[in-house]
Amino acid sequence: MSVYKCINAVQAALAKDGISKDRKNTQQGYSFRGIDDVYNALAPLLSKNGLCILPRMLSRSCEERITQKGGTLFYVTVEAEFDFVCADDGSKHTVKTFGEAMDSGDKATNKAMSAAYKYAAFQAFAIPTEGDNDPDYTTHQVVPKIVHTPTQGAMDEIPAEEREYLRELAIELIANVKEGQPRVAYERVKKEQLDDSQETALWSLLPADTRRAIKVSKTIPL
Repeated sequence: MSVYKCINAVQAALAKDGISKDRKNTQQGYSFRGIDDVYNALAPLLSKNGLCILPRMLSRSCEERITQKGGTLFYVTVEAEFDFVCADDGSKHTVKTFGEAMDSGDKATNKAMSAAYKYAAFQAFAIPTEGDNDPDYTTHQVVPKIVHTPTQGAMDEIPAEEREYLRELAIELIANVKEGQPRVAYERVKKEQLDDSQETALWSLLPADTRRAIKVSKTIPL
């Protein structure tokens, strides 16, 4: 039995029974299928039809984002490949997907890997995704993109005990600019007497419009 016959057999079973949307997004009010729903539906079908799905992560990127409330979100993207292997003859087909997720703790990578698996399964087995795949359904309240190529990875060079201090300073500077006081923000940075690595790391946490406003404020007298 070839891998494609195995995949087709799972497709046929899912076409008959499907995967119900039993979960509810409390913020946006839509129903969706979670990764556990996908695992629970697929596990017996994969076993019955002799099909294995073997994951392989090719790359991972992580960015720190500051929420509008001043918290920190970790935005992770993984590039993944999944080998669909027939247990009978070893034939295989590889599916490549990307997974993205945000989390305020240490679960962003796990969530991104789960998303990559879920959508690999959705695409390979032709599982309907109505309501699941529209990014407009889920809104994260974050300030504009804060990690830019010239300063990417700058926070990684900073000792852990200094990172929280820089995050708090970044939040203060963002607030200064929003209140129409970019020169106050500039003087605040100047007062801190940061070294080059600290200043670069701080700059990486600030949205482009905040950095721009602070730079322009240098020419404005108090």
